[in-house]
Amino acid sequence: MSANCTDNLEVVARRDTPTPPGWGPSKVGIAQDHHVDVPILNVTLILSSDASILELRGTRLRVVDRHTNGSLCLQFAYRLDRQLNDSGHWTFSFPGLVVEAAHTYLMSAFNLPLPDVGEYAVTTQVTIPGCAHRSVRNSQMCLENGSLWDPRSTTRLSVARHQTLSVVVAFEADRHSSVYQVSVQNRGVHFAENVSKENTTSLSVTFCLDVSQLLKCQLLITIKPFFPKCMNEGCRTEQMSVDYCTHFPTRTPMIKGVVVLIFVAVCFSLLWTASHKGGPSLPSPTAEPPPQRFQVPERKKVLILYSLDHPLYKNIVLKFAAFLTAQCGTEVILDLLDSTHLATLGTVQWLDWQRERMENSSDQILLLCSKGVQAKWRAMCGGGQGGRVLLREDLRSPWGDTLTPALGLVVPGLLRRASFDKYAVAYFDGIGSAEDVPRPFNVTLRYNLMRQFEELFFRILDAEKQGPGRLRRIPGLAEGDYHLLPAGRALMEACERFREYQRKNPRWFEEQLVEDFDIQNVN
Repeated sequence: MSANCTDNLEVVARRDTPTPPGWGPSKVGIAQDHHVDVPILNVTLILSSDASILELRGTRLRVVDRHTNGSLCLQFAYRLDRQLNDSGHWTFSFPGLVVEAAHTYLMSAFNLPLPDVGEYAVTTQVTIPGCAHRSVRNSQMCLENGSLWDPRSTTRLSVARHQTLSVVVAFEADRHSSVYQVSVQNRGVHFAENVSKENTTSLSVTFCLDVSQLLKCQLLITIKPFFPKCMNEGCRTEQMSVDYCTHFPTRTPMIKGVVVLIFVAVCFSLLWTASHKGGPSLPSPTAEPPPQRFQVPERKKVLILYSLDHPLYKNIVLKFAAFLTAQCGTEVILDLLDSTHLATLGTVQWLDWQRERMENSSDQILLLCSKGVQAKWRAMCGGGQGGRVLLREDLRSPWGDTLTPALGLVVPGLLRRASFDKYAVAYFDGIGSAEDVPRPFNVTLRYNLMRQFEELFFRILDAEKQGPGRLRRIPGLAEGDYHLLPAGRALMEACERFREYQRKNPRWFEEQLVEDFDIQNVN
């Protein structure tokens, strides 16, 4: 075996070349590399038993990590001096290929010498299980990601004093994490505290909450460790929900008192209205105020995340970006429009760079939901496809699938309530639906485009569309007139073309899914 694949390849007439190799079963395990336990992949090659085996001089194997685009090239040399019978074959295994958990590898192999014409390479794809899988969870990388962390967390609630609730969260620490963030969330209320394990393994944090500030009975308790390998954002978290109302009986009379006050206020309002009947008429509080022209205060930035479902959908995303730029004066950040930085930084680094820029500003991250977004999210959560879904457009793109790593970077931010307003979710009417929205994004507002685009744009501007006695409007953004200008008309036509294609091809999405990752066969 040799790792040198830079030498020139010999090409001979096809009749003098061996039959292409085949793939045997691949197995994932753990072995030591430089005294550290790492995940390894056992690659098996099957060589045909026909007469061409006598012409075989070696096999070349190329392995590409689809997450990092890093590659490895190996060359095997054989000494075969006989041919097996027709029912047999030669099998060779390479058990020492070091891999990363949850990464996907594209492997191609061909026998030497090469034929002068025709196909000679065979390809396959292998996805390594994540750190939760028993085959790799004991590797050093997974241990440092908290794969064996068992928090055994408990929560104790008690009444400290009148209207004060004491919440004690206890849990076990992991030897690979020294700092933990414990938080308590209720609608509109968020408390968090960091705790260090120091010389103990059992930790506890106590919160004292004012019950009058709690709007729901459910408290969401979150324990977030800081493991060294998952960059603080991708670390697994422990969550539990507790109902404090059963531990706080004084809340029932308080609720009854509020209901009585509301009832008295409603009765007083009805009596006042009846006593002033026939007097000067006042505008109804539910009537829509007269519209006012709204001036856009400043240029905003929007990072658009999406899935490359289909060439026609890709065209919609581009037309939507052009509409935001031309008709709304918005600066759009889109991978399709930033090839220079992507080529320099790489996909994951580019996404993380953009996310950090967004978090430190008042700009927005917009997720355009579609069938591909939901499918890729379910695959990330263990819903099949080996933890990964790829579409034909992903393989055609020089950057591959940018949505899956983007979701891995963005979703942890949704656990911080202060970040909720940073994200917006939208889908194009008749192309996507609310069912395509990944579950973590249910905490954010969703917009049906282009029916609710004006509301989305006010969200991007961080401004209110409607207020007491006024209704703000931005000409050219409403559903009925956005297409009157060239950028809007191009967007409308792109949406109509894809809707028509979907009607004629009801199984279009299934046809875009790539099951055999042989790039040469993707049209």
